[in-house]
Amino acid sequence: MILLKMIVRNALRRPLRTALTVAAVAVAILAFTLLRALLAAWYSAVDASSASRLVARNAVSIMFPLPISYADRMRHVEGVARVSYGSWFGGIYVSEKNFFANFAVDAQSYLDLYPELVLPAKEKADFLRDRRGFVAGRKLVERFGWHIGDIVTLKGTLYPGEWDFVLRGVYEGKTRTVDETQFFFHWQYLNERLKDSFPSMADTVGFFMIGVKDPQSAAAVARSIDSAFKNSRAETLTESERAFVLSFISMSEAIVKIVKVVSLVVIAIIMVVVANTMAMTTRERTGEYAVLKTLGFSWLSIVMVIAGESWFISAAGCLTGVIAAFPAVGFLTTKLSAYFPVFFIDAETVALDVVVAFLVGTVSMVIPSWQTCCIRVADALKKVG
Repeated sequence: MILLKMIVRNALRRPLRTALTVAAVAVAILAFTLLRALLAAWYSAVDASSASRLVARNAVSIMFPLPISYADRMRHVEGVARVSYGSWFGGIYVSEKNFFANFAVDAQSYLDLYPELVLPAKEKADFLRDRRGFVAGRKLVERFGWHIGDIVTLKGTLYPGEWDFVLRGVYEGKTRTVDETQFFFHWQYLNERLKDSFPSMADTVGFFMIGVKDPQSAAAVARSIDSAFKNSRAETLTESERAFVLSFISMSEAIVKIVKVVSLVVIAIIMVVVANTMAMTTRERTGEYAVLKTLGFSWLSIVMVIAGESWFISAAGCLTGVIAAFPAVGFLTTKLSAYFPVFFIDAETVALDVVVAFLVGTVSMVIPSWQTCCIRVADALKKVG
């Protein structure tokens, strides 16, 4: 109890210095937490991918389409449970700054393949009946203030012209890793207009989504599909949904590495700040620690006082930083939803914050404690007065 009182009093003896140090640690913890949340958002699509789904695209590039007729042949491949398809639409709502993912898909089969997209039964039925209907994620609907029945016009980029759609449903993710900012409409609606205006682009899709009966056989099914279309005018490249998503993330691998390096730099900054504070306080109290030694306190007790103060400052900064991180993430979710639709702080990140704060407090007290233990009592008492 005596040591605890000494730790608290020492930490609050210089309130301004302690407050500034706690603030510095809090800012560093906040930055570290946001960087971790950014990495989690980057890989959220990977976490949301299913082992029972495959993606088939053109072997040359995803920019090249595949004939819709491939769907029937894929359904007859052993191990295939369901086949859906779709195309990236690339439409713009009002202005280019309003970016969001929008796809033309085979509605019924696509929703069957993605049970994590939770859509009310009535809204799903209305969507399937209306050829011009579309469904959108909850976050996207809230972003633009849409309501069921609203007519939304997208300006085509890959498919020229203005395209009118009717909001028929709003889906929510079954888990928080599900992207709730996407826009899905009927591929048949797209194809009908293309037949009239751009016949050469009709009856083609950008990708096929394939559900397999047994996830363990996914690799074999992928090879069978690619073999079926080998030497055709449009060969396929079939891979797991996870591998497909990772192929896009790999394009920005350098950015991910930079974020990880910055995370380590942030930890180093915290250590330097707290270590500097502890070094200053130890130098100021060297004489006091010598007096405590003469009064019968062991060097272990004195080290615990120094360590306790270091841990107290680190813990206070950690708590402040973590608390500040939640509203910060909420703000960034609103501002960056077009680029990071899934942005949250998980329990692992909070636990890592605590571990980092403990390590920072421990490392920061090592040198001051060693210096205090090594100094002779007589030399230390000269500093008194």
